[in-house]
Amino acid sequence: MAVDLNFHKVKKFIFIFFFILISATANSKNYNFEKLGSFSEPWGSSFINSEELIVTEKGGKIKIINIVSKNISEVEHNLNYFVHGQGGLLDIIHKDKKLWISYSENRGDWKTSTSIAKADLNKNSLNFKNIFQAEPPIESGYHFGSRLAIKENYLFASAGERGMNMIAQDPTQHPGSIIRINLDGTIPKDNPKFEKKPDWLPEIYQIGVRNPQGLTFSEFDGKIYMSNHGARGGDWFGEAKKGENYGWKILGWGGTNYSGTKIGPKWKPGFTKAIQYWVPSIAASAITIYKGKEFEEWNGHALITSLKDKSLRKLIFSNTSKIKDEIIFKDKIGRIRDIQVHPVDGKIYFLAGDDLWLMEKKN
Repeated sequence: MAVDLNFHKVKKFIFIFFFILISATANSKNYNFEKLGSFSEPWGSSFINSEELIVTEKGGKIKIINIVSKNISEVEHNLNYFVHGQGGLLDIIHKDKKLWISYSENRGDWKTSTSIAKADLNKNSLNFKNIFQAEPPIESGYHFGSRLAIKENYLFASAGERGMNMIAQDPTQHPGSIIRINLDGTIPKDNPKFEKKPDWLPEIYQIGVRNPQGLTFSEFDGKIYMSNHGARGGDWFGEAKKGENYGWKILGWGGTNYSGTKIGPKWKPGFTKAIQYWVPSIAASAITIYKGKEFEEWNGHALITSLKDKSLRKLIFSNTSKIKDEIIFKDKIGRIRDIQVHPVDGKIYFLAGDDLWLMEKKN
């Protein structure tokens, strides 16, 4: 009897696997993909106008690509970066002719921090000035984060826990937290430290994250959303919540250590609960809450990019008791690092592998 039950379970698993694979393949046929240009390990991007996208390369270069002419130019800069493991130049974001960038800063003696710098937009040369440094600097090439998002006059940033695990539970240290500062680098007077969390560092908005490489502002509900890498499984998508704790490494979010040993429960009371979990891991990367014309039926839905299974997923999460997770495409353009929505026409741009891709509907 046990053998028969196991056989039926295997058949069910195979059916579900091929259904998902066929659905993803069918969906991808509805879209056109065009490669617009190539880079070297591109990491972050941001539209600076309707025709130009500014792009960071992890190895240290900043470039601008014209999405019409496909011309690529390099921009000089003065960042004191250090390329080590997962570190280098990371995310970049533009608003009102200003740029903010996150990067692994060289703090000396092989120590680095997830740092943020700001500059006036100049297409030839950027003079950045630091407005935030994650303390303490750590000798590690792991888990820098790091995405940026702007809400009103606030800059949100994710600072990974640098592979130091329980440091994410220590609000007197920045690694493993979500940061909120003003756009000029000053500290908001209503951050958690000033409201019932006196022991927290003043820049910390939320703690208990591992390696969050997705962060975005939703114009639909005014909230900040994020994605986070678990260890062996336990990736998730959720909301950044003021003064709360996502639980790493007390919680394992459904995943295990790379050795296979257990970390902790998926969730327990007292910690922030994610909206969606993925076990096994998909290596969730950049995210956005879609707003645009090209795919207007997606407005308000979350788009989640993946490094491991090279997919784009769409989450309908307005009713958190009935989450709909749909694979739009998979294994089409490579490991997807970043996603941007065109500010005018709503077409979607991806940094995947070493290339910039455009996705649009077929006519």
